Amino acid sequence: MIDHAITLPTKEERQQCAETIVAVMDNMNPQNRDNADYMQKLWDHLAIMAGFRLDIDYPCDVSQAAQIARRPEPMDYPAGDTPVRHYGRIMSSLFGRLKEMQPGEERDELTRLVANQMKRSLMQWSHGSADNEKVASDLARYTDGKIQLDLSTFKFSKISERDLVQPQQNNKKRR
Repeated sequence: MIDHAITLPTKEERQQCAETIVAVMDNMNPQNRDNADYMQKLWDHLAIMAGFRLDIDYPCDVSQAAQIARRPEPMDYPAGDTPVRHYGRIMSSLFGRLKEMQPGEERDELTRLVANQMKRSLMQWSHGSADNEKVASDLARYTDGKIQLDLSTFKFSKISERDLVQPQQNNKKRR
């Protein structure tokens, strides 16, 4: 419809066609009529869809519509080398923290949490194949040997398949 309006020969015909298009847009979304800037938004959208090539007398200022149509600048992805991508950047920083900590109850608790998360990550990204020896050797390697898990005494938390499944987003509107 907008392409047709652009090709009309006279300004009066283009104006009448544009008003008809806005009326159709209005009829398609009657629930939005309560909004204060509803008609402004319809005319802005008409201008954007026409690529600002529709030569008519707009009943409201559509100069701000160009800002609406402008795409945002792409965001930079945080740079940095993560040597253990399957464990993630946070785990990499926790390995560094474990290297610096003094032996004690706090380090033991953080070691337990990190080891369990490592096993969970391995199970998720290795399709369920994660053995305790791999976690212990990785933890020792990434902490430069400062953390050594004694697998005869260390107990991992039980991890079920349900814990590894990503929850599905429910995009349906609730009424």
